[in-house]
Order: sequence, then structure tokens, then C-alpha cells
Amino acid sequence: MSYHKSILATGLLAASLMAAGSPIVAAERRIDRAERAELRHDRREIHGDRREIRRDRREIHGARKELRADRKELVRDKRELRRDINNGASKEEIAQDLKEIRRDRVEIAQNKAELAKDRRELKGDGRELRQDRREYREDLKDALKD
Repeated sequence: MSYHKSILATGLLAASLMAAGSPIVAAERRIDRAERAELRHDRREIHGDRREIRRDRREIHGARKELRADRKELVRDKRELRRDINNGASKEEIAQDLKEIRRDRVEIAQNKAELAKDRRELKGDGRELRQDRREYREDLKDALKD
């Protein structure tokens, strides 16, 4: 019987220590206006970072979609060139097809560059969001310590 009592007493002691150090007890402390304003500013930065990340993801999605469409267009233009060569089309027609293929390749290269830029922006915005969250946690800890 004493074994059960000692386990129960140890459990109650551990629970009371955890409750004393919980954020609920810490939240009962007062945070002054300056610290509250700083925390509000940090939260706004975090929300702004999230907005930027969403916008970057939309841009990446659009760039990928455009890249797929340009690749399909390149395939169609190559198919048309082969068909014109096989059917004995005029030199002007073949030159026009080659010009379209060159233009498609330039568009694809531009889309790839834009996609790479969007990915770098997304990576930077993610880094900024992590930093802002870290600052917010540190500011909250400092505000609760005082």
C-alpha cells in the first residue's frame, strides 16, 4: 500500500511542478504597452511573411503552368515543321516554322529563369518567416520574464 501512495505522491509533486512552470501561470503576468506593441509588430511581420510565401507559391504555380504550355507549343511547332518538310512546303513556310521554334525555345528559357527566381524568393521568404517567428518567441519570453 505504501508503494502506491509513494507513486501517487510523486505524481502529484511532478504535476504541481509542471503546472507552476506552465505558460498559463506565466501569462498571468502583466506585459507593458511597449512590449505589447513590439509583440503586435512581430505578429504583423509574420502575417506579412506568410502572405509573401503564398504569393510566391502562386507565382511558381503559374510559371510551371506557363512552362508546360510553352513546351507543348514547341512540340506542336516541331511536329508542324516535320509535316511541312515531308509534304514539300515552300522555303518561306519552313523558315516561319523554324522562327516559331526559336521563339518557343527563348520563351522556355525565360520561363525557366523566372521559375528559378521565384523559387529563390520563396526560399528567402521562408527564411525570413523563421527569423520573425524566432524573434517573436524571444520577445514573448522577455516580456513574460519582466
